[in-house]
Amino acid sequence: MSTQRMNVGSSDLEVFPLALGGNTFGWTSDETASREVLDGYVAAGGNFIDTADVYSAWVEGNAGGESETILGRWLAVRGNRDKVVVATKVSQHPQYSGLSAANIAAAADASLLRLGTDYIDLYYAHFDDESTPLEETVEAFDKLVRSGKVRAIGLSNYTASRIEEWFRIAREGGYALPVALEPHYNLVVRINYETNLLPVARRENLAVFPYYSLASGFLTGKYRSSADAEGKARQGDVAPYLNDKGYALIDVLDAIAKAHRVSIATVSLAWLLKRPQVTAPIASARTAEQLPALISATRLSLSDEEMNALDTASAPLMR
Repeated sequence: MSTQRMNVGSSDLEVFPLALGGNTFGWTSDETASREVLDGYVAAGGNFIDTADVYSAWVEGNAGGESETILGRWLAVRGNRDKVVVATKVSQHPQYSGLSAANIAAAADASLLRLGTDYIDLYYAHFDDESTPLEETVEAFDKLVRSGKVRAIGLSNYTASRIEEWFRIAREGGYALPVALEPHYNLVVRINYETNLLPVARRENLAVFPYYSLASGFLTGKYRSSADAEGKARQGDVAPYLNDKGYALIDVLDAIAKAHRVSIATVSLAWLLKRPQVTAPIASARTAEQLPALISATRLSLSDEEMNALDTASAPLMR
């Protein structure tokens, strides 16, 4: 069992180098399956679970908060809250939309209630809210840290300029600084992170936790043709990659995976783990059987030659 831990920026948080995405809980994984995934992840050495208050409001019959509720009940049953680093997010829940001070305070309390805990380890501003003065948002997050309800602050889906502005406001006001960044980043979605976000992440020592690490399943190799995706929940997400350039990348991933006797998903995540500032990719598992391929990425070290081959193969697809 791997026990390696990575520091989250300048905070005192230490996390396993693969974050378990909680977006499937209450969506494609019912509560029983979700608990099996959580148990399997922790048994393999994992300790970092990423969720959001909006998961999974998009499902018919759901209101948002289902993932947090399932996670909270699991934490209560297992009695392991102090051993698990919980990240959740605010701004997208149907009842708590935006990043006004009042909304942030109310949403945080609602998340704490669903999670059955009195603190959130890492609390993200999920999406920028340009209708609210950034000063108001920054101060509201600082109040949560000062109150002990939040241990550390993260930013997700922010532009580089808005991240820089957040840091300026925080420094001028003496507020808590963010320590983490959650961007959309993987082998086929690279340009924004590598060109715009990486410089500020380096400068501010932000731990980076990429989401959509496996490009909605495309980077697992499960979609080798348009027919493979037809009728699937992720059909629209993977459609841009179902072409000769995409299949060429999968061929390179497949060759490297066979050389190491691992899965294509393992190689895709291992590539991310070698990218600058990346502390832990976020990956979801619908069932416990999908976990080993994800966990194995933390033990796979790709050579410079393999990294270069993947960079070259992914270049024609980059966006």
